[in-house]
Amino acid sequence: MSTTVTASPAKNTAPRLRTPRKKHSPGKPKRNVLLTVLMALMVLYTVVPLIWLVINSTKTQAGLADSNGLWFAHDFALWDNIRTTFTYHDGIFGRWLLNTLLYVVLGAGGATLLAVLGGYALAKFQFPGKRAIFAVVIGAVAVPATALAVPTFLMFSKMGLTDTPWAVIIPSLVSPFGLYLMWVFAAEAIPTELLEAARMDGASEVRTFFQVALPLLAPGIVTVLLFTTVATWNNYFLPLIMLKDPDWYPLTLGLSAWSSQAQTIGGDVIFNLVITGSLLTIIPLIAAFLFLQKYWQSGLAAGSVKE
Repeated sequence: MSTTVTASPAKNTAPRLRTPRKKHSPGKPKRNVLLTVLMALMVLYTVVPLIWLVINSTKTQAGLADSNGLWFAHDFALWDNIRTTFTYHDGIFGRWLLNTLLYVVLGAGGATLLAVLGGYALAKFQFPGKRAIFAVVIGAVAVPATALAVPTFLMFSKMGLTDTPWAVIIPSLVSPFGLYLMWVFAAEAIPTELLEAARMDGASEVRTFFQVALPLLAPGIVTVLLFTTVATWNNYFLPLIMLKDPDWYPLTLGLSAWSSQAQTIGGDVIFNLVITGSLLTIIPLIAAFLFLQKYWQSGLAAGSVKE
């Protein structure tokens, strides 16, 4: 009697090979669909008002009422609108533009200068009360400017400076955020050893600041200058409560007055000039950001990576 033994199939004991996971390359950031959609919505939210402004600045007053807000009218009146904006009411728009440049040069420029000097001193010198100053600066950053407008008006009223350019320029010289930004930037961008080497070579503190520290602070200075320029250029509430004479209005307050005169009895309805003036107002800011973007981008990123 013979017994037939059927061999059972051999089990596959070989280890299964897993599909290798895709490695994340540091040079190629992961795509996040939700983040991409949110960014697209943010871009749309930001760009649509600008597109609306450009399109409607090409229309006449009648074209604004008869056409869609996001498309052109039959007539193209951009150049006529620009010419009329500069010649309306004896060319008051040009006066407002010069006033705004005056407030920006003295106010934003002075605020940047004070922020650079203060930030460098706080970052590179040790003195009593430094921690208290830090607390005051951080607290001042958290206080909105509108909350200080009324006390500032009362103080300037007692000094007799209301309805003068100084009522706008002097408050613009204080920029707690600019001071804090320059403080952080100077601490990261200027090696202490470099300053000590300059002092050992016999350089004075003034020469060390201008010839050693100031070139290294250039990206931070441009960043602070842009922030203070935008804040001063768009300043509306402070000139509104400080100024009464239209000859000292900045562009923001002047365009608001043009827009409000349509609500008065017998006032001219010039919304086409208001829109064209608004477009002319933002062009210098856009140009400044585009030409200086390599400086302010590096200034914002300073201190973000700890080595």
